[in-house]
Amino acid sequence: MEPWLETGRLALRRFTIEDLDTLARLFADPEVTRYLGGVKDRATTEAQLHSRILDYYEQHPGLGVWATIERASGQVAGFHVLNHIQGETDLQVGYALFTEHWGKGYATEMAIALLRHGYGTLGLPQVNAITDLGNVASQRVLLKAGLERKGERAFAHPAYAASGPMAWFESRRDAWLAAHL
Repeated sequence: MEPWLETGRLALRRFTIEDLDTLARLFADPEVTRYLGGVKDRATTEAQLHSRILDYYEQHPGLGVWATIERASGQVAGFHVLNHIQGETDLQVGYALFTEHWGKGYATEMAIALLRHGYGTLGLPQVNAITDLGNVASQRVLLKAGLERKGERAFAHPAYAASGPMAWFESRRDAWLAAHL
């Protein structure tokens, strides 16, 4: 499948059912999933691939969870999202990368590209992000991408409820675009 969004080093493409092995490997890594609700087995990953990823593309055009591809190698480095926080109407930007791709600036690079897409192409008025309070590295990424920390929020959805309050980040279209043109 062809990429639909590219940066200098990365590209995004839709996930397909053929990506199940890659996603299962990503969600089986305890380091990667430490702040994503923990390790998921293959069956849970497959169910999530269908409900939260593949079906979501058709339900919400322009939004989703996409495979992040390292252009130089063609490898799937992880994923990036511009989608609804589960159980909420708020949209979020987010990511998860295989550990071998940590520390390369990939999370920030593609988060900025997704915010540009969300604000420029889709005309979204606001994009948010959430992280576990202990996930300081992701909080730094979100700040670098131009979001502002706006306290904490708790969520009732089972995907987040056990984590307790989460760090809450916001960015608004006009201010973000003015700072990133």
